[in-house]
Amino acid sequence: MEDDAWRVEVGRDEEQGDPLRAVDRRALAAVHGPKDGRWPRTDRRQARVSRVLSRRQPDLTVVLEDVHDPHNASAVLRACDAVGVATVHLVYDREEPPARAFARTTSASAAKWVETVTHPDIATCYGALRVAGFRIVATTLAPDSHDLYDLDLARPTALVLGNEHRGVSDAAAEAADDRAVIPMQGMVESLNISVAGAVALFEAMRQRRAAGAYDAPRYDPVTLAALTEDWLRR
Repeated sequence: MEDDAWRVEVGRDEEQGDPLRAVDRRALAAVHGPKDGRWPRTDRRQARVSRVLSRRQPDLTVVLEDVHDPHNASAVLRACDAVGVATVHLVYDREEPPARAFARTTSASAAKWVETVTHPDIATCYGALRVAGFRIVATTLAPDSHDLYDLDLARPTALVLGNEHRGVSDAAAEAADDRAVIPMQGMVESLNISVAGAVALFEAMRQRRAAGAYDAPRYDPVTLAALTEDWLRR
C-alpha cells in the first residue's frame, strides 16, 4: 500500500481548474535531497558554511524568558541567525517551552543553526552569562531603562526578551546589568516580542559592523574547524 504521508497534492491551476499532479517526496529526495540525512558536501555548500561561521558573534546572545508562542520563538531564532548570534539561552520556569520552535527539523529552520542552552531559572542563567563575560541587558519599560540606541552593543552583550504578555520578570529586570527600551513615537507603547528582538539585534549588528566585528572570524582556528565539520554533518 502506498504511504500517503509521502505524497502532497500541490493544488489546482487557477485558470484551467485542472488538478496538478501529486509530487512524490521520496522521488524528489532521491534526486535533490540529503543522503543518509545529510546534504552533499558541494564546494558551494562548504563555502557558504565557512562564510556564515566566519561572521558568527560568540559574544552576542539572547535570553528568552517564558516566550511561549512558537511563532515568536521561531522568529527570534531567525533574527539571531541573521545577525550572527551563535547561541540562545532559554529560561522556562512558568511556561512550557514551544518544543517545535527549537526542533532541528530542516535546513530552513533557524533552530538548526542556532544553539540553545536551557537553564532552570534566571539566576542560574545570569550566573553562567556573567562567568562568560556578558553584560546583561533586559528589554523592559522600567523607569530607569535606557534608550536602546544609546547602549554599546558591540561589547559582549546578552539581550533578555520576556513573555508576550508579562514581559521580562521582575527578577530578570532587577538582576540585569542594564535595562533598555526601544523608543516609540506612537500611541502603542511596545512592540511584539519577535519584532522587538529583531530591532535590538539589528541595532547590535549595525554597531558591530561599524566596529569591524564581522570582518574576521571570531572563533579560534581549532573551534572554527570543529564547527565547520559539525555544520556540514547537519
